[in-house]
Amino acid sequence: MSEASTIKLPMWFWVIAILALLWNLMGVASYLSFAMMGEEALAELPAAEKALIDNYPAWATGAFAIAVFAGIAGAILLLMRMRIAVPTFGVSLVAILLQMTWWVGLSGAAAVYGGTFIIMPLCVIGAAAFLLWFSMQSKGKGWLR
Repeated sequence: MSEASTIKLPMWFWVIAILALLWNLMGVASYLSFAMMGEEALAELPAAEKALIDNYPAWATGAFAIAVFAGIAGAILLLMRMRIAVPTFGVSLVAILLQMTWWVGLSGAAAVYGGTFIIMPLCVIGAAAFLLWFSMQSKGKGWLR
């Protein structure tokens, strides 16, 4: 039996890992609702919001998909206590930064949604950075195998 499998983890490790899973499930749901938005739903949006979605580049959509699916994989790997969670969360963070480069910096979303639209992107980036840091700390403590 390896040392990592015999270490008693603090309860807060499991709380964070479960919250990571729930957070990333919300990310997957957000991506799926975006990627599978039908013409009827798109037609109901205000013109400015519809224009944002119509002009969303394929590379940003791809980055969105990689971000959320790597995030969910990282959370599952964290729950399984596997050290590959670290690079998986790293991939998720890089993909988030690419996607947010479009959304925050290039899309013009601030003009459509106002200044407060930045709150959610900052939360997403912050959560991804925290999960990468947390997985790195967990690996360093020998909690991941």
